Amino acid sequence: MKKLLTLTICILGIFQTAFSQNYTNDTFPDGSAITPWFKDHTKIQLKDLGKQYTITDFGVIKDSTKIQTVAIQKVIDNASKNGGGVIVIPKGVFLSGALFFKPKTSLYVAEGGTLKGSDDISNYPIMPSRMEGQNLDYFPALVNAYGVDNFSISGKGTINGNGYKYYQAFWARRKINPKCTNLEVSRPRLVFVWNSNSVQFQDVKLINSGFWTNHFYKCNNVKLLDLHISSPHLEIKAPSTDAIDIDICTNVLVKGCYMSVNDDAIALKGGKGPYADQDKNNGGNANIIIEDCTYGFSHSALTNGSESIHNRNVIMRNCTIEGATRMLWLKMRPDTPQRYEYIRVEDIKGTAKNCLVVLAWKQFFDLKGRPDVPLSYGDHVTLKNINMKSDTFFNVEKDPNVRLSNFTFENLNIEATKPAIDKSIVDGITLKNVRINNQVVE
Repeated sequence: MKKLLTLTICILGIFQTAFSQNYTNDTFPDGSAITPWFKDHTKIQLKDLGKQYTITDFGVIKDSTKIQTVAIQKVIDNASKNGGGVIVIPKGVFLSGALFFKPKTSLYVAEGGTLKGSDDISNYPIMPSRMEGQNLDYFPALVNAYGVDNFSISGKGTINGNGYKYYQAFWARRKINPKCTNLEVSRPRLVFVWNSNSVQFQDVKLINSGFWTNHFYKCNNVKLLDLHISSPHLEIKAPSTDAIDIDICTNVLVKGCYMSVNDDAIALKGGKGPYADQDKNNGGNANIIIEDCTYGFSHSALTNGSESIHNRNVIMRNCTIEGATRMLWLKMRPDTPQRYEYIRVEDIKGTAKNCLVVLAWKQFFDLKGRPDVPLSYGDHVTLKNINMKSDTFFNVEKDPNVRLSNFTFENLNIEATKPAIDKSIVDGITLKNVRINNQVVE
């Protein structure tokens, strides 16, 4: 009895500390310093964004049925030409096609205000873009910022992608051709930011995107604070509506966000193909922190891939997962050289069908004539202070083209229908205080 009491106290002690961590003096998984930038969660104030351009003061009318792309774009252009300012979407619903923010402009959506995307793809003119790990001509998003440093989206209003017709078109195409690609059906993203630094989104609702919801390509210093990001996954399913796609970015903070989408919640991108690491348009992600977030349904809370070549120093911590298919997913694409390293998932609670998944992702596999299969690596992956219910804890396969090394599982309390851990798959696996189905795993 005394031993049982001691064990119970020990377990409670582990998980009482698990969600009260002090992250003040911590480091990235490779030991490098986490800079003060990540500790600054200051919200942008409307009054500090410069001159306010409320769109209804400049010829945009309150009519939720009228597409007003030209009129709203004129307000943005006018603000940029006159030294910059913030474009204000007031209370009401305003319908638009693709909008392009210019240097020294930002977006504020007032509470009760909605910027709603057109469901006619002709309102999104094809132009140079980036999708699924490749640079190509494609449809822009509803909100676009190309080379706009200090771009921000704030306010407590809504940006609504109005994606239902796009979802219907996609599933209709899938019925005709079950192997159709995502790009075969014309759909816009909700927000696309390219080559921009010091970006901050806060407080807004980002819903019903036609394709990926937020896509950041070649950006540095991106903060996403207290966002609500959602798309439907029941009845009418919103295909490939990733909440956040991080594509060749450095220094990204995702904090206090709610994400529930019919695909990956956060996906790290960067390129695909047998020679992806030789393409100047591709690259890696570094220094990514995801904390204090809540996940509803998603295919994965944190995904590396499927178009990704290098991710380093990635932390997901102090999060609640409510019904994701996977907690951490390393998509090992066998036609692409990949290195996922120094990844730490800690202080997590909730439910996910799979906790850790490392599997070959062979959809649309194409070596493009390369005679050998490129090697991929997963190294220094840590799961720490985790209390989860799942079907499968360790969904990891032996793959001759994948090298896994230096995995650490520490302070885990897992319920799993399939609890087995095959330690032979990983070169160097450390288990500390790991309990699965109330059994100590050594």
